[in-house]
Amino acid sequence: MEFVTCTEEFHAEMILSILNEAILHSTALYDYKPRSLENISEWFKAKQASNFPIIGAVSPSGELLGFASYGTFRAWPAYKYSVEHSVYIHKDHRGKGLGRALMQQLIAKAVEQQCHVMIGGIDADNSASIALHQKLGFSHAGTIKQAGFKFGRWLDLAFYQLILQTPYAPVED
Repeated sequence: MEFVTCTEEFHAEMILSILNEAILHSTALYDYKPRSLENISEWFKAKQASNFPIIGAVSPSGELLGFASYGTFRAWPAYKYSVEHSVYIHKDHRGKGLGRALMQQLIAKAVEQQCHVMIGGIDADNSASIALHQKLGFSHAGTIKQAGFKFGRWLDLAFYQLILQTPYAPVED
């Protein structure tokens, strides 16, 4: 396995497949309907425009096993050092340490890009993702009760954060 920067040309369809499986069968995403390639194309453009990473774990045969990325936490200027991240693993490759490996790559990229806080919004019943984040040093920052409704039930959204030692010279602008 190797880590790569995902591109629309080589990874869009595999990312779409991973996301749509999560949308249809889990509460990892609070979406109801599968996304389209057009949605993924716009997603890639937005990531590229803001210089946000999309890191993929790829098998020797070129299969995307999982990916991680981050983006804007909130749109106001004072939040510029905070990012909200996500990590998704192909259903056939979960539980093999890929989430941890991808998150470690993503954290290193956040430090490189001088981010200060990484934030993960996690369904409060997703014990595997919560355990992963805690092992990586993330702490619980709060839970919004009944923030979402999916599969006929209310969902609680837990926030986990990791405070990084960067940026080295924060500025207001």
